This record gives sequence, C-alpha cells and structure tokens, in this order.
Amino acid sequence: MKKQINKRILIAGGVIILLASVFIYFNVYNKPHIDVSAATPDLSMEAGVLLSEFLNNETEANSKYLEQIIEVNGTIAEIDTDKNGNAIISLRKSDDIESVICHVLPKENKKANNLKIGQKINIKGICTGYLMDVILVKCVIIN
Repeated sequence: MKKQINKRILIAGGVIILLASVFIYFNVYNKPHIDVSAATPDLSMEAGVLLSEFLNNETEANSKYLEQIIEVNGTIAEIDTDKNGNAIISLRKSDDIESVICHVLPKENKKANNLKIGQKINIKGICTGYLMDVILVKCVIIN
C-alpha cells in the first residue's frame, strides 16, 4: 500500500516536472521575433550616456535598459567582424576604455563596410546588458 502511494507521488512529480519543462521551453525559446529595423525605439540617447548609466549602477541600468530597443548615437571607435562575417561597431569617446558594442544584422553589413572610424552614427538595437561594455544586438544602422 505504502509502495503504491510512493509510486503515485513519483509519477505525479515526474509529470509536473515534464509539464514545467515544456512550459519553460515554449515561453523562453519561442519568443516572438522582433524586427528592429521596423520597430520604434523605446529610448534614444548618446552612447556615452548609456555607458555611464551602466558604469554608475549596473543593477538599475539593467532594470531600465535590458531587452529594450535603444537608438544610440556616437562616434565610431572600432569596426570589426564576428566569426560569421557580421559587422561589430564600437562606439566610444576618445578617452573612454569601455564602449557600446553594436552587433549588426547581416543585412546591414554593406552599410557597415562604408563606415569610417571617427564617423558619427546612429544605431538601433536591443540592449542585452553590460559585460565590460554595453552590448546591443540585432543592430541596424540609421545613418
């Protein structure tokens, strides 16, 4: 009798864990795609201001900017590419070590190839947080 109750509890627990796993999978891994180029930015600011917010209080900045579409303007300090050949643009003031790193969408690579270091630019992307630099992903070049 006691073995049957324990067996039922184990089966019920397994079913609950399975259902929770399915729920988490569909809610975390199936987020709707955001078309950054068509989306209106939630915020617009200078790259230096965004960087300062994270440097002053990362926790507060995360609550304000994480997963938000942000349009930043600033001076190009570096242009690089990732392992897939997509442009990565770093915006920073000449005296700063940290920067706002913008991972550009593949369709924007042609525009990125025409950019020059020292050029002023506006870029829109999704903020994913701060890890030595502020990171924006799925970026599109505005001008």
